[in-house]
Amino acid sequence: MTTPQFEPLPDWREYPPDEMLLRARAMREELQRRRTIRDFSDRAVPRELIEEAIRAAGTAPNGANRQPWHFVAIADPAIKARIRQAAEIEEREFYQTAPMEWLAALAPLGTDEQKPFIEVAPWVIAVFAERWGRGPNMKRQTNYYVQESVGIACGMLLATLHHAGLATLTHTPSPMRFLNDLLGRPAQEKAMMLVVVGYPAPDAKVPVITKKSLEEIATFLEG
Repeated sequence: MTTPQFEPLPDWREYPPDEMLLRARAMREELQRRRTIRDFSDRAVPRELIEEAIRAAGTAPNGANRQPWHFVAIADPAIKARIRQAAEIEEREFYQTAPMEWLAALAPLGTDEQKPFIEVAPWVIAVFAERWGRGPNMKRQTNYYVQESVGIACGMLLATLHHAGLATLTHTPSPMRFLNDLLGRPAQEKAMMLVVVGYPAPDAKVPVITKKSLEEIATFLEG
């Protein structure tokens, strides 16, 4: 068994309590502005922005530091067209067979089986969860807390893209096995979501929604 090695905590920054509150409030206000959009512009987005966002996602906490994720960033129009075609096949079946309760929940959002944004937006990032990987000696090793780890990484990806000034959409056609075939990913990877990235169209609109209050989403137990 490997002996753990430790180093001093690098680059820790502590702030006065008043500044901490200001920073937390500023971050909350920044993220509160984020909205999922479906009306994208085809304006180009530099690859460097996507690279930095994926690097940020790659710093996410994860089980046993196995980092069980892989991001495929797609700008190729032909590949995006094939993804759209396959996604719409799955979505048509979903809208024809999904329980009425589920469809009723989606109705206020105005979604349907048409996914033109996959082709319009300049980038689509396919996020894969690695159920197992290879160690330094190429021996197969199990990854732990895969869903949780990749979920956190996706949240950090979305937050970074928003902070950079880009708009996003998460799309989860089900099933998504077609992405492994289209993108050449191995069988031990499971596609978790597509993140569509770009600028909003000039006439972009979003559904009118509300978010739950703090009292509805949090409980504080203090002695």
